[in-house]
Amino acid sequence: MKQGSLYEALFQVGALILVIIIVHGTYVTVIRPNADLIQEQQALMQEQNPEIVPERSVFIILRNYEQEFCIIFFLWAVTIIGMKTQHTLRQRNLLDRTLIQLQDGMSILPEDSRNIARPVQALSEKEQEYLLPRALLAGLHRFQSTQNIQAVSSIIKDTCETEADRMETELTIVRYIAWAIPSIGFLGTVRGIGTALGQAYQAVAGDIAGVTQSLGVAFNSTFVALVVSIFLMFLLHQLQLLQDRLVLDCQNYCDERLVRHLQVPEKGE
Repeated sequence: MKQGSLYEALFQVGALILVIIIVHGTYVTVIRPNADLIQEQQALMQEQNPEIVPERSVFIILRNYEQEFCIIFFLWAVTIIGMKTQHTLRQRNLLDRTLIQLQDGMSILPEDSRNIARPVQALSEKEQEYLLPRALLAGLHRFQSTQNIQAVSSIIKDTCETEADRMETELTIVRYIAWAIPSIGFLGTVRGIGTALGQAYQAVAGDIAGVTQSLGVAFNSTFVALVVSIFLMFLLHQLQLLQDRLVLDCQNYCDERLVRHLQVPEKGE
């Protein structure tokens, strides 16, 4: 568990650094140069024909620093969601394997727990950290020590609930990013409107180019932030749904393949 947490932390830091390098490099070499070129062309066209309405360009919409930060945070969150999705799918693969080897009609007695647990214990060290093996081993060990079927059900349920809480907690950073992205967009809105108000005297004199450009910063940053946050929240909810199904399916697996086969010998036998 500790190695997994360390690996996850290193992955998140490394992913953030890589995303910053890629996104900033794209902005410096592609987005901002093209946005400047398009603005210059639109300014020349408006000088020649003031009635021309400039077309909205993706490069201009994305050019400002607020949009860059939003995209960096979005891609960072997507890499984290992708990592956790892959990890969850690997755990789901164990549900298709026969970890409890029983023939039809067979029951599990307390003294059989050790033999039944051997296929689970034979899994790799990494697989034994997954939810299903931990729940099965916890149930078998509890059955061997207590000879109480209700205690087995309780420990399996507690193990699944603890795992659900842990997965919920590990999504905190993604939820923070989902909150931060619209906030960054609103900061761009405030900056753009503030700059536009500072250039109001130019608009009064008849030069509205500066005001228009500043208002464009305000609206573009909010637009990009809201669109990005919509996609991010969709991906986050899909991951949560996948994780919730994993927990429920693991609990059902334990009930069907283990708990219902448990049998406590009657006293005197």
